[in-house]
Amino acid sequence: MKLIVVFAAFVAWCAGSAIPLVPGDNSHYVEGESRYIWMPDGDGNSKLVDLQEPVDHALLNSRNGANNAYWLYTRSNPNNPQVIVNGNANTIWNSNYVASRPLKIIVHGWNGSGNSGLNNAITSAFLAVQDANVIVVDWRALAGSNYVTAVNGVPSVGQFLGNFIVWLRNTAGGVWTNVHLVGFSLGAHIVGVAGRTAGGRPVRVTGLDPAGPLWQTNSNAINRNSGVYVECIHTDGGLLGIFNPCGDADFYPNGGRNVQPGCGDSSCSHERAHDLFASSVRTNHFVGRLCGNLNQAQNNQCSGSTLNMGNGIVTKRGSGLYGLTTGGWWPY
Repeated sequence: MKLIVVFAAFVAWCAGSAIPLVPGDNSHYVEGESRYIWMPDGDGNSKLVDLQEPVDHALLNSRNGANNAYWLYTRSNPNNPQVIVNGNANTIWNSNYVASRPLKIIVHGWNGSGNSGLNNAITSAFLAVQDANVIVVDWRALAGSNYVTAVNGVPSVGQFLGNFIVWLRNTAGGVWTNVHLVGFSLGAHIVGVAGRTAGGRPVRVTGLDPAGPLWQTNSNAINRNSGVYVECIHTDGGLLGIFNPCGDADFYPNGGRNVQPGCGDSSCSHERAHDLFASSVRTNHFVGRLCGNLNQAQNNQCSGSTLNMGNGIVTKRGSGLYGLTTGGWWPY
């Protein structure tokens, strides 16, 4: 009997350590057990990630949140960012920043940068519907490291971002009821930390398929304390994204898992979250129905009260789990 148990454990270890060969195919992945997983970089390409890769502490210490760059876009400069430097008030006064406007902050994920496509899509969506200050956070200095190192850097990136928002508000004015933070994948956890660093004062925090690998028991993950109203949109739950609820309201379009309509793999399903959000800001047409439990959400069997998914409305409030169906192509 003991031999059978040992053999079973060996087989499980081998399965968890097996290197998957098909880019983007995460059908092998078992949460908490598998060592390898395919993840998209900032340009949509799949990269193989070793979840047991050692942390690069030298890089982590040298490329921490102090390296964050803050790019401001407004209707006066929708395509060419103005850089605001934390602690340098002149960079605010010499920019198009207007304190009375809503403040939208967008944070990319692993291997991304300020130039990643999701930033342009969401920025242009916000500016299309309202006159706002949109700040894209570029944390590529750390996001470009191995995934495990980037995960360990999330607290620093988020804390520096939170302190930047406090400084910006104290220096240039404005109200917290206009502050909306949006983050994709690892960026979702970064805005979670930033919101808590700012005392939970941001009126709205949106997590777009918050990263799953190495986050199931991570105390730095996005949660309901990150803002007044926290919303999470799950599109690749159990693989590249967290499936369990992490906000006041959690949305599970098409069951919240791979494969999303129009996608062929986990990477596409993961990235679908930011596409859906960009569309929702422009059109606000995704209507979720309240679910009785997580199983109903996964099977899209929800028929309760309604709450729209996404959009940029800062007065939005809701709680619970919501299911809905989307299309496979823009605007979904």
